[in-house]
Amino acid sequence: MAISANRLELLQIADAVAREKSIDRMIVIGAMEDAIQKAARSRYGQETDIKASIDPRTGETRLERRLEVVEVVEDYATQIALVDARDREPEIQIGDIVTDILPPLEFGRISAQSAKQVIVQKVREAERDHQFDEFKDRVHEVINGQVKRVEYGNVTVDLGGTEAIVRRDELIAREAFRPGDRIRALIYDVRREQRGPQIFLSRTHPQFMAKLFAQEVPEIYDGIITIKSVARDPGSRAKIAVISSDSSIDPVGACVGMRGSRVQAVVNELQGEKIDIIPWSEDPATFIVNALQPAEVAKVVLDEESERIEVVVPNDQLSLAIGRRGQNVRLASQLTGWDIDIMTEEEESERRQKEFNERAELFMKALDVDDIVAQLLASEGFASIEEVAYVDPSEVSDIEGFDEETAAEIQTRANEYLEAQAQKLNEERIALGVSDDLLEISGLTMAMLVALGKDDIKTIEDLAGCATDDLVGWTERRNGEVKRFNGCLTGFDISRQEAEDIIMLTRVAAGWIDPSELLSEEEAAEYETLEAEEDGIEDEDLAVEASDDEGVEEAAESENQE
Repeated sequence: MAISANRLELLQIADAVAREKSIDRMIVIGAMEDAIQKAARSRYGQETDIKASIDPRTGETRLERRLEVVEVVEDYATQIALVDARDREPEIQIGDIVTDILPPLEFGRISAQSAKQVIVQKVREAERDHQFDEFKDRVHEVINGQVKRVEYGNVTVDLGGTEAIVRRDELIAREAFRPGDRIRALIYDVRREQRGPQIFLSRTHPQFMAKLFAQEVPEIYDGIITIKSVARDPGSRAKIAVISSDSSIDPVGACVGMRGSRVQAVVNELQGEKIDIIPWSEDPATFIVNALQPAEVAKVVLDEESERIEVVVPNDQLSLAIGRRGQNVRLASQLTGWDIDIMTEEEESERRQKEFNERAELFMKALDVDDIVAQLLASEGFASIEEVAYVDPSEVSDIEGFDEETAAEIQTRANEYLEAQAQKLNEERIALGVSDDLLEISGLTMAMLVALGKDDIKTIEDLAGCATDDLVGWTERRNGEVKRFNGCLTGFDISRQEAEDIIMLTRVAAGWIDPSELLSEEEAAEYETLEAEEDGIEDEDLAVEASDDEGVEEAAESENQE
């Protein structure tokens, strides 16, 4: 079949636009069809249903007017009567579509301009969709580009037909780029916006350094070495934790490379940023000690509930552990996810002595004993009056210098003190208006009830409406800093799980949830069985009572008859 010059030119234009914009050829042809349809409606009327089609092989353009077959015509521009339609096709039915072939359209200046705008708009939308689809799955991928322009510190990067932007706060400090410079950055976000897809790049993101190591260290690329976490102070210092799945490969040595060649390549890309490579460990204490390198650590004390750790270092290591402006401990905290408190051995000794003196003074006042007895109790590890009152008497009598009679007297005084305190707390609870119903909730002490009352939690419903964070507090990490927010029961020795159990028991007491919802499947089955048995016993009791009542009534009737 011979194809005319106009048709051939149409297909060539479609092919050229598709190649230039990197979009599907059929999308361009579809845009041309939409443009022809719009021009045809301008000529035949906007209400007319016109369909234009272009043969992708021959370039032949076909214009059709579409009419819906109806019983009674209401709109002659879009409908045709069934009688008239059957003159064309005898078997046609209501609801079918009849098409009329329209003559080829002659484009005037206005029509051609309108068609051009439609094509440009459709091609632009397709190009944007293609760019978004291309980059949306490439987030956290390192990409190379060329600086196109720099405006107000923001760098626009040409990625080869697509533009991306590196905002000023995503550039390493003191880093300057000029148009034409090559730049390497991480794609950290791709957004679909009105003006088209926006691709945001970063050179300060922690994952940028991780990806650079993956490019320089084959073991990371192959998955033998895994980067567990990264913490950065961009342009100054960074810490990276690595682990190897192969015991024969040293993860730190592999990342450093021969004479530091691998790590040096990353350092050069990051404008001289100093990098500490840390071996990762499952044990939090070991990991944190490693993360604080190059400082030496004497002792650590973990608080797993609040994810805090106290680190004790020699006096001469304090400044090294903290780092300039707190940089070393801040990066270690970001790397491990733990809130780190650093103190010297001297400070720890002073703190322990202070705690010892406070406990001894408490025992002296509460138990009415002299300082020697109080210090003996404190030195044996007793931290509270409750411990003294409730331990086995032998643990007190076994203290050097104590006998059974002394131990019994001390525990009696401890119990009397606790009873007096409980009475005082109960009076305070009543004064605060805390409901007696809360006394029935397992896990709540009188001191806790007073603390709840001071926080305006006074009824079953008040406590049932609380969240776990409201009771024990929560932590938030902002800009690498861990901030602690207290709850109304923060000062008490209560875990998050215990707080959650208290809240759930309160919700059961308030009637908000069914008790069976708190049980496991096995416990729920046992609970249902027990309820069924209790219901059966109640039914039997009712039946017995009913039969007894019937017997009494029969006896009364027989007496009356007699």
